[in-house]
Amino acid sequence: MSATDASLVERIADLLPEDRAELLGRLTDEQLLALRWDWRAQARPKQVAPEGDWSTWIVRAGRGFGKTRTGAGWTHERAMEEPREIAYIAKTPADARDFMIEGPGGILRNTPPWECPLYEPSKRSLSWPNGSEATVFSSEDPNQLRGFSGDTAWLDEFAKWKNPEECWNQLQYGMREVSSDRPRQLITTTPRAIKVLRAIEARESTVTVTGSSYENLSNLAPEWVDDTLGQYEGTRLGRQEIHAEYLDDVPGALWNRKLIEETRWPSDREAPTRVRVVVGVDPAASTSEGSSETGIVVAAVGPCSCRGEREMHGFVVSDRSLRASPDGWGRAAVRAYETYRGDRIVGERNNGGDMVEHVVRTVEKSVSFKSVYASRGKAIRAEPIAALYEQGKVHHLEPFPDLEDQMCTWVPGEPGDSPDRVDALVWALTDLMVKAPRPRERAASSSRVSM
Repeated sequence: MSATDASLVERIADLLPEDRAELLGRLTDEQLLALRWDWRAQARPKQVAPEGDWSTWIVRAGRGFGKTRTGAGWTHERAMEEPREIAYIAKTPADARDFMIEGPGGILRNTPPWECPLYEPSKRSLSWPNGSEATVFSSEDPNQLRGFSGDTAWLDEFAKWKNPEECWNQLQYGMREVSSDRPRQLITTTPRAIKVLRAIEARESTVTVTGSSYENLSNLAPEWVDDTLGQYEGTRLGRQEIHAEYLDDVPGALWNRKLIEETRWPSDREAPTRVRVVVGVDPAASTSEGSSETGIVVAAVGPCSCRGEREMHGFVVSDRSLRASPDGWGRAAVRAYETYRGDRIVGERNNGGDMVEHVVRTVEKSVSFKSVYASRGKAIRAEPIAALYEQGKVHHLEPFPDLEDQMCTWVPGEPGDSPDRVDALVWALTDLMVKAPRPRERAASSSRVSM
């Protein structure tokens, strides 16, 4: 990192010991205190709000860049300039508490004690000594934002939100309070090529700053840098999560983001009646808790009239995939089955399918379970489901960032991680929507393959 890209504190830390001691020895107690608490001294240039008459500032950066710290520093500066009404918005209430407010980069840990806001979780509020107030909102309930009226907002990990477009639209109505400065909002996020984020970036009133994980190495654990950044550097996932690049369509992938966005169920439209619900499970290859993910995807079928005629369509309801021990993912699968009143759990027999049934029934004996046998390759199983998407017959009820990333980047036949979430999705939708071939059809198909 060049000196012009470093913070003041980083530049001082890079001095020779004797030069650093001499410099610090000349500072007054007030100046030393400012080095400890002043956000402008701690921040790198990219973390400081840009000049100009902008409305939205987007910090689209890799993991560990310091996005959360940027949001905390910027909102505190705004709060202390004059009394303001501020919105803190996260994917969930827990995310707002754990990262934006109480986390290592959050407002409570990085604000001077004499200016630190009072956090009242029961009221979803932060109160600064000068009268500024912040209210915490969740992307799970866009209607909460109908009551907000202010001039400052911080939207954290926007690309992972449940209802990003609806929340954004509701927020814009509330950014109306008059102050000495124009209403401003900050989006801090790792990138995912969702339509609304691209549209916001394209606005003339938006300033976008991009950055990589490597720009904050002085504040990251060396072990994390070696183990995590080293593992994903040079991969497509690394381009997104480390270097903050948008991952667009991948040649050879069975799905693309445009298709998923076009068929996504509108957030302002009532979800259809679920006639039948299936939970697809693709178990991790290893049974250790630190292994790859177990795919758990909930899908349903129900009547739909969105194409002018009433017919049965498929709906992706939830992605519950996780890394866990067999007992952990077994409980997660049963919980999804119970939460969504599932009709069946489906698991693959020749990839631990018998083990899946054993694990699931250990958790709950009464679960309806179906073992399925993967007689064909992943691509052949997935192609009929991809075709249903192309026909407009499958809809995602909300954004599923990790699942959709995997759908749009998995290329059949290319080496790489097993698409666990995609496999779970395919098993669930196949059980719901793909008619099994008759014995004679299977025999004919087998003959054609063997020729």
